[in-house]
Amino acid sequence: MFNGKSKKKCIVCGSNKIHKDGKRNGKQRYQCSICFAHFTLKNLGVKKKNLFIWFKKWVMERQVYSTLVRDSKMSQRTLQNLFNDYLKSFPVIEIKSKTKVHLLVDGSYFPNGLCLILYYDYDINYIQFYRETTQEKYIEIKEDLENLKKLGVDVYSVTCDGHKAILKAVKKVYPEVIIQRCLVHIKRQTRNYLSEKPKHPINQQLLSLSKQITSIKTIEQSNEWLVKFKNWHEKNKDFINQKTYNIESKRFWYTHKNLHLATTLIIKAIPNMFCFLDDAEIPYSTNKIEGFFAHLKGKLAPHHGLRFNAKRNFIKWYLYFKNQDSK
Repeated sequence: MFNGKSKKKCIVCGSNKIHKDGKRNGKQRYQCSICFAHFTLKNLGVKKKNLFIWFKKWVMERQVYSTLVRDSKMSQRTLQNLFNDYLKSFPVIEIKSKTKVHLLVDGSYFPNGLCLILYYDYDINYIQFYRETTQEKYIEIKEDLENLKKLGVDVYSVTCDGHKAILKAVKKVYPEVIIQRCLVHIKRQTRNYLSEKPKHPINQQLLSLSKQITSIKTIEQSNEWLVKFKNWHEKNKDFINQKTYNIESKRFWYTHKNLHLATTLIIKAIPNMFCFLDDAEIPYSTNKIEGFFAHLKGKLAPHHGLRFNAKRNFIKWYLYFKNQDSK
């Protein structure tokens, strides 16, 4: 049976959540309840120092085989076989239940159609939950949030990029939670719609307004900005909503499509743009989690030769190691 107070530790992930798993050649075998590795405790110190440490360096430090071979004194074939064994399984991430969690929720896409959705605790820099899927789907995000709720994670606020699936799922599972739209995303997406150097004066004015969003630090500043945006919109709404009839589709389309998209983006975001001004602990952007994704992709890039399932497990090991480092 599992002994939570056991002094014995897994030689792979270091967890003390291990249990006996029969004997082989007269030696007691164990299995880890976190990473599911099977092992004996012979030469525990040597194995931990000379084997698993190299795997962690390979995952977290972007070290190439030539460097690892030099430092570990093991052959490249031995290291490859060792790492492949580790990548056959993956560790389980533990939930850290706490009150008033400020959660960042975002998804990012990887090669082969893989979408990784993270539920990141802003206060403790910890991945509470994750999902590997194909896209950000309402039903899956709703299920993830329900699981977090069942496991005792008391979510106080959610900061996200405004993806419809995320917003809908949060409102369904945590109807009272504060939703903060990522200001950096609003600013960046507006620029993407309008371009960095729009030619039309109305587009230029909206771009200028959007650039001010991330500089707003007080309620007074937010009120001033809202008044400026409202005045701009009232003055230019006919131009923004102008439509042109398309003969081929036999439908009316917005003449200034990108301007209309950028304006609509901001209007829909306004109710959730400045919640952080009422509570300084609420993050106003998802920069932390986006930086997390960028760092992960940088670590994964040198290992493009890995098979798809191995890459998925590589990601899970990375998440596990990052959580360990945050403790």
